[in-house]
Amino acid sequence: MSSTNKLRDNVERWLVHENYAFKAVKSDEDTFRILIKDIGSFRIPIEIFEPKKQLGVIVLSGKVFLRNPQTARYNKLTNSEQEKFKNLVKGFCDSIHAIHKIFKEDGKVVIGVYLVLDNVEKFTQEVVHYALGQVTEMSEKTYQFITKTF
Repeated sequence: MSSTNKLRDNVERWLVHENYAFKAVKSDEDTFRILIKDIGSFRIPIEIFEPKKQLGVIVLSGKVFLRNPQTARYNKLTNSEQEKFKNLVKGFCDSIHAIHKIFKEDGKVVIGVYLVLDNVEKFTQEVVHYALGQVTEMSEKTYQFITKTF
């Protein structure tokens, strides 16, 4: 069994042990990608994946989708207003120590909040479970920030 398959199998086993409902997602950019739906009080989807370009690294990602009125408002902003919004989000995400990216998916504006685990030798169920809690908390804080400010 390859180390990538072992890593994926370990993550899936840990998620089952913690009673998370999840599914595998196809991705050309990752060796594996797992989607966990509806985590936390805001039910934000979380993905766990290993990028093909960074073997041995696990990334946990929360996706904060702007609501339809917010997306419509964002799309009406000028380029300079969009830059101000991006800088506002960057400042907030930096304050909570979250890596972030703003992108569009299925016609919606999404703020991806990321946590990177890069020491594969020390991956344990506890480490992944703790990181899942961290990315969920960062995603929820980002959601609350966007709801209050935009």
